[in-house]
Amino acid sequence: MAIHVLTLLARAGDEPLKSEQVAASVNTNPVVIRRILCQLARARLVISQTGAAGGSRLARRPGQITLLEVYSAVEAGDVFALHRQPTNQDCFVGMNIKGALAGVLEEVSASVEGVLKGITVEHVLERLQPSSCAPPAPRRKVSPPKLSRRALSSTGAKRRL
Repeated sequence: MAIHVLTLLARAGDEPLKSEQVAASVNTNPVVIRRILCQLARARLVISQTGAAGGSRLARRPGQITLLEVYSAVEAGDVFALHRQPTNQDCFVGMNIKGALAGVLEEVSASVEGVLKGITVEHVLERLQPSSCAPPAPRRKVSPPKLSRRALSSTGAKRRL
């Protein structure tokens, strides 16, 4: 969600967006967005201002914010991790799994971090389809054409209705 939020703010440019506007795009509650914005503000990725004219905007240009910074701001810990609960030390696999996977998890984390470091919010913005944030066209109620009784009886439509 944080990347969605930052990409929306990047698209808005210098115009601050309110959490309700962002929440509408993400399709979630504004409270969830405010929590994410607080994390992003702590990481100095966004600037938020309260009040009637307030809102949030990017603290830097989109090309200067990497997805690694975003990930670090909102996620705690490594990309992949072992069990949170201690494993069963009476089990051969349980007592050895941590040591067996430690190097693999470090490699995976380093690889993912390397990829995230090379992608910016600007890159994400460029990958969007041109109409992806455009509001949907308003739906108009289309009424069927009015036909006279004579037209209905000549086409047999009356019997099918």
